[in-house]
Amino acid sequence: MNGDYALQIQAASKVFYNGGKAIPALAPLDLEIARGEFVCLLGTSGCGKSTLLNLIAGLDDPSSGSIYVNGAPLKGPGPDRVMMFQEAALFPWLTVQENVEFGLRQQNVAPQKCSEIAKLWLERVNLQGFEKAYAHQLSGGMRQRVALARSLTIDPAILLMDEPFGALDAMTRDRLHIELENLWLSTGKTILFVTHNVREAVALGDRVLVFSPRPGRVIADYKINLPRPRSLEDLVVINKTAEIMQTLRQAIASSSVSQELEWQL
Repeated sequence: MNGDYALQIQAASKVFYNGGKAIPALAPLDLEIARGEFVCLLGTSGCGKSTLLNLIAGLDDPSSGSIYVNGAPLKGPGPDRVMMFQEAALFPWLTVQENVEFGLRQQNVAPQKCSEIAKLWLERVNLQGFEKAYAHQLSGGMRQRVALARSLTIDPAILLMDEPFGALDAMTRDRLHIELENLWLSTGKTILFVTHNVREAVALGDRVLVFSPRPGRVIADYKINLPRPRSLEDLVVINKTAEIMQTLRQAIASSSVSQELEWQL
């Protein structure tokens, strides 16, 4: 496999079973993601986006096909890939700093070094001064900043984000878009970002991959060549969103997909 790619997916599919009945979640998929690329996975609930992230994270095995990370076959979870969920999933009995240090301590990094790295990332996500706070004392946006800092402390090559801002209010989400984009630009990480929101995908992504309803397959792959930084309210983002929506409707109408889709703007 080509080590120039962060991810190469070859005919990977996923079928679940319920009472002996096969439920195909993800149709065989071929995909290549370049190193440092910001790719948004767009589609309705149940279309296989999160299933694909779980396969890439090594949390589940494909039913068929292969996945390669930096040219090597994927063999389960690894520190080169980190998943962020819609819920921050912080340990409530640990402080903010202890949560951020958790992954480092699992790798047996020296305590002093853990502290130094954690404080650096807390500063980079604008949480300096909250090191001794607990999760219940934080807003939703602050909890997601802690989760982001925790993910980045172990320096993964690939960051997998499953609707991390979906439960946040609009103003907090907009601010986190800016902060995430800045962190991505400064670190060069490869990001796969799941969303239902077309405009969010256009605002953040280098590419937007649109998934069909279950079993999920990529029905469109859009290159987003708009200048950065971008805002959800930028006219160019709104126009690109409308363009994608129009193309989506045409593609879906001709794709023999009978399930009605509802897209968020």
